[in-house]
Amino acid sequence: MWWLLEPVHSVTYFAPEARAASEAAGLRGFWRGYFACRAAPLGPVGAAPVTAAFFAFAPGMVARALPGVWQLAMPETALAVRARGAGAALRRLLAGHEPAAEEAVALLRPVTGALDIAGRVLAAANAALPLPAHPLDELWHHATVLREHRGDGHVAALVTADLDGCEALVLRSGIDLPRGELQPHRGWTDDEWTAARARLTARGLLDADGVATDDGRAAHRSLEAATDLAAARPWSALSPADLDRLSAVLSAPAHACAAALPYPNPTGAPAP
Repeated sequence: MWWLLEPVHSVTYFAPEARAASEAAGLRGFWRGYFACRAAPLGPVGAAPVTAAFFAFAPGMVARALPGVWQLAMPETALAVRARGAGAALRRLLAGHEPAAEEAVALLRPVTGALDIAGRVLAAANAALPLPAHPLDELWHHATVLREHRGDGHVAALVTADLDGCEALVLRSGIDLPRGELQPHRGWTDDEWTAARARLTARGLLDADGVATDDGRAAHRSLEAATDLAAARPWSALSPADLDRLSAVLSAPAHACAAALPYPNPTGAPAP
């Protein structure tokens, strides 16, 4: 389900309509729009809770955006901006897929309605927002809530595995995603990256060349399994037949939205 829902959510980061909506609201530059729109459900918070919730971003990068970004656009404005940008992108990308989107929305409502939000700060903040009226906007809402729910659980898995934000990225770069797609997009300095790599090497998770060892790959598989387990409970609201149907009806919209994403990308979304 993550493979199918992540492209729908991620248009808000990569589609030109979303970038244009942020620029029009005075959120010039990619990262102002990113931090304002993604953090907006939390209210006008400072850097510390966003650093905690977003996890993989360097604290200094977050502090450069927050709380200063609220002087450009308060959270209620940022919420409207992200809805406008994502909605415009989906109307273009999903033209002709509206019936599939409407059926997916009907199947997703009981899933997000049964969401366990304890310990899920970003999921809870997004789930508390009102449901949009238009089916494509509602599809983005459900994809976003479930995506952040999975992300909250992933953060818990990383903390349990004793990995910090930079270490998580360095480990992933030793498996498949290039460093250039991770380090600059999350704000870690070369010194911080090198220190994280040394810590992982000392733990036997990376070899001397920065490539994941068998133990490192096993740790990654364990993290993904824990993340899946933490994300599983809401899906019990659907029968196996309904899950199969949801997977089928989301396939074409997900592929259409995936066309707006670069590959590889720092969110780790796989190519269709």
